[in-house]
Amino acid sequence: MILPDFLTQDADGEVRLMGHRVGLYSVVRSYQEGHSAEQIHAEFPSLSLAHVYKVLAFYLENRPEVDAYATAYREELEQQSKSLRQGPSREELQRRWQEKGLGSLP
Repeated sequence: MILPDFLTQDADGEVRLMGHRVGLYSVVRSYQEGHSAEQIHAEFPSLSLAHVYKVLAFYLENRPEVDAYATAYREELEQQSKSLRQGPSREELQRRWQEKGLGSLP
C-alpha cells in the first residue's frame, strides 16, 4: 500500500496519521462501525475534520488494501490479548495472604 504524505508507517508496521498518535486502523474501525466524519473528529479531537475526511477518502480509494491491513491489525490485537497473562484472583490472593499469617486482605 502506497501511503500519502499525511500517513506514515512506523518500524512495527503500524500506519499512523502524520504528527499524531492516532492510527489508520482506529479511524477506519470507527468508520466501519458507522460513525460519521464528524463523530470520528469528536472521538479524536486532535485531528481536524479536514484531516479525517482525507483519511476516509484514502480509505475509500484504497479499500481492499486498507481492509487487508485492518484485518491483519485486528488479528494481531486479538493474538496479543489472548497471550496476556492473567494474575491471581482475589480469592487466591486472600488464600496466599492468610497462609503467610497476615489475616485478611485490606
